[in-house]
Amino acid sequence: MLIDTFYDGVAIHRAEKIIYARFLRPHTVLSTCRAAGGLRTDLHCLYNHQSCEPAGHSHCVSPMAYSDPLSYRQSICERHGLPAEHCATLGTAANMHNAAIAVHSFADLTVAAVCTGGVEGNAGRIGDPAAVVETATGFEKLPLTKALPGPGTINTMLFISKPLIPGALARCIMTATEAKTAVLQELAVNSRYSDGLATGTGTDQIGVAAMDDDVPPLTSAGKHAKLGELIGLAVYEAIKGTLARQNNLTPSGQCSAKIHLERFGLTRALMEESICRHLNSDQAELLRQNFDAMQRDPVTVAAVAALAHVRDKIVWGVLPASCWSEVMGGFAAQIACAVSGSYQHMETYRHRLAPTRVENNNPALIELACRSLALGFAEKWRPFTNASATDDQVVEECITENR
Repeated sequence: MLIDTFYDGVAIHRAEKIIYARFLRPHTVLSTCRAAGGLRTDLHCLYNHQSCEPAGHSHCVSPMAYSDPLSYRQSICERHGLPAEHCATLGTAANMHNAAIAVHSFADLTVAAVCTGGVEGNAGRIGDPAAVVETATGFEKLPLTKALPGPGTINTMLFISKPLIPGALARCIMTATEAKTAVLQELAVNSRYSDGLATGTGTDQIGVAAMDDDVPPLTSAGKHAKLGELIGLAVYEAIKGTLARQNNLTPSGQCSAKIHLERFGLTRALMEESICRHLNSDQAELLRQNFDAMQRDPVTVAAVAALAHVRDKIVWGVLPASCWSEVMGGFAAQIACAVSGSYQHMETYRHRLAPTRVENNNPALIELACRSLALGFAEKWRPFTNASATDDQVVEECITENR
């Protein structure tokens, strides 16, 4: 089925588990494809194919996809009547119906992005521990600090209405990658392999196609050039759109204290347990019944996100590690005040919650955040009869003896 046509030069079709672009006029293509990848001027089609379901199905991917990509391409193209020797392949577990298309233009220059994406299982940060090493006999698994979570890929097909020099085509990939990472940064997508924020997935792929024409080719696709701006806008919009469809990953959906802390090793169950450990039985039961309402409160999420971000600043060396106690104590107090809705005990909370300089690993950070949330929750519902209590009494009443 024809779903779109761009600048009278490329037609986008969708059929079953594939989206393919058929070039109506010659294009030069630069891609990461294993079959027909690199710089090509002889391609008729660029396509994105769903090879498996996102969960519990990766074992069903044909071994040809890895060991014999040419034969794998042949099997796909035969099914859809495409000329295999003139096609380049992108593969993914994402549903083709969740693809997003974005088109941006300026004067006679048009850029179109067709993206699919999933990040729940395979998001990672550049430099995370590798899963495999490639040898002369194929790929060998490496020991991981974390188990391989599962499939997840962001695929981008990018189409440009003007010719580009080869260097500018390469720069398109850089610009598109920056757009992808900007989306992940804004959505606070966590790496599944480390305690960092994700910059992509381990299997992202891209194909850039620029139409051949009898006009001087463009020479720049960087941020200062209009082409670079259009690429950034189109890829950003399309990736944000496809992640919303495939993973229900939206800005408002990321308003969650748990999500901002999970890259440090926190799960929902552990978060509930850790908070309740600092509450009496009645308070703990109330917290369990209202966990989502508490951890998704915007002011609370803001305070937790600030704690996580400042932790990153210290780890990255922007802030000195010697200030850990003062800095983290202040932001932990902010969390307690945000949950309680009262800021009158901020200074007392800051002193009582401040960790020591050596309490700076991930388990200690999780414990600090959960203790702060518990303190705020207990203070929020402290009996009115204690309204005249001193700051020290408030802290002692709110943090139970099993702390």
